[in-house]
This record gives sequence, C-alpha cells and structure tokens, in this order.
Amino acid sequence: MTDTAITLREAEAGDIAAVARLDELHTGLAKPEYWRQMQQPHEGRCFLVAESDGAVAGFIVGEVRTWEFGSPPCGWVFAVNVSPDCREGGVGSALLEAICQRFRRSGVSTVRTMISRDDPLNLAFFRSQGLTAGPYLELEKALDPAEPA
Repeated sequence: MTDTAITLREAEAGDIAAVARLDELHTGLAKPEYWRQMQQPHEGRCFLVAESDGAVAGFIVGEVRTWEFGSPPCGWVFAVNVSPDCREGGVGSALLEAICQRFRRSGVSTVRTMISRDDPLNLAFFRSQGLTAGPYLELEKALDPAEPA
C-alpha cells in the first residue's frame, strides 16, 4: 500500500460495484444485489467504505441487534474486506474502529461477528483486533429442499 491517505465515509449507491468486486475477490461469489440491499437505509445499520485516491479500498457493514436469544443489544459486524493492495496498512483496523465508535454511540458495549473456520484471513484479522470466542455457540442443520407449493 502507498502512503496515500484513507478517508472513511458512509457507503453510497455508487460504491456498490466496487464493494461487490472486493467481496467477490475474497468469497468467489458475485452478489451485487445483496450489496445494493445492504446499502439501503435500515435502522441501526452502518455501512462504511474506506476510500484512497478516489477508489474504494475497503468496506465494513454491521448493525446493532437486540435481544436475539436473550443477548443484550450489541453491534454485529456482517462483513469487512480490504483490497489486497491495501492490506496490512491499517485500513481494516480503521474501519473496525469506526464502526465500533458508531456502535458505542448507539449505547452498546459489545461487538460480535461470525467467521467461517475456512476463512483464515478474517479470523486472523479479528483476533488481531482483540475479538475472542463469545458466550454463544452457533448451531446449524442442513435442510432438505423445499417441496413445491
């Protein structure tokens, strides 16, 4: 990464193509409609981009959620991604700190996320930011395909 300044700001509709490209680079899945929906206003949601030289260098999205499974209100990070050219330059850390500041202003004192065990990049990032295993355990079950209506 160059020494170019990074600007953090709210995501705009014009950012969605760049966000979707960054996400696809990391996940291998193209889902621009998902990112368009995430950019739509939603109470408690925060969608930030990091911009460098007029281009999206990274993004983070999350929201304050309340009382699921008895959990007091907390901030949830749904996604964070930084351009490979900008990694290890503090962009992800700045994005996480910015969203945590917004969560604090909303009155919450905890931030959570969920990471795939097959995603060492994000696991290492979140661990480096001080996130550890929390009090909840994710459980899942594969569902049989839906029968036609």
